[in-house]
Amino acid sequence: MTFSDIFKSSFLESVTEFSAIDTLIGMAFALVIGLFIFVIYKKTFSGVMYSTGFAMSLIGLSLVTTLVIMAVTSNVVLSLGMVGALSIVRFRAAIKEPMEIVFLFWALAVGIVIGAGMIPLAVIGSAIIGAILVLFVNKKFRSTPYILIVDCSDEAAEKGALDVIGKAVDKYIVKSKTVNEAGIELTAEIRVKDAVTDFVNRVNDVNGVKSATLVTFNGEYMS
Repeated sequence: MTFSDIFKSSFLESVTEFSAIDTLIGMAFALVIGLFIFVIYKKTFSGVMYSTGFAMSLIGLSLVTTLVIMAVTSNVVLSLGMVGALSIVRFRAAIKEPMEIVFLFWALAVGIVIGAGMIPLAVIGSAIIGAILVLFVNKKFRSTPYILIVDCSDEAAEKGALDVIGKAVDKYIVKSKTVNEAGIELTAEIRVKDAVTDFVNRVNDVNGVKSATLVTFNGEYMS
């Protein structure tokens, strides 16, 4: 095999079958929309521990997905090989919040759509998704859910604590009740008006109540 044969190989010929301008345009739009997703994630983040690494990965995911889809759409054989290669990939990163899944799929979808050449769809769709998330994700609801744990010494203390809770909150449901020699432990799901929690002090002042603990309720109660 000579150098001439090497340069005439079908592999090198297929490498040149792409448009550098289209690639640059696609990657530029993927970068801009990835930055837009990054800003929306930062603006709508409602947790305590903000992860800069996860936010930056949204930009990288948009770019990488765009590049992969561009390669796949340009070559049928490559697309079959890509399916086989990606089928053995396993991701071990833990998703802390359900909304993180939305942003991950958003970044992936942007990369797929831009890589397929439908840039207007990616721009318009991302603008609509971003507007919806900004409007609704951080909307403050009047009633805030909590879990209240009350340790009572006897039934009289239990009744007094429930009377205070019933008058102070929008709604409450007793989720569990533990009775032993040490006393009675109540666990209740409550909804508080405007996140006002000073009623817990009044519950703790009830005669016979040993302690009252209020914790944030994330919607995943384990009985």
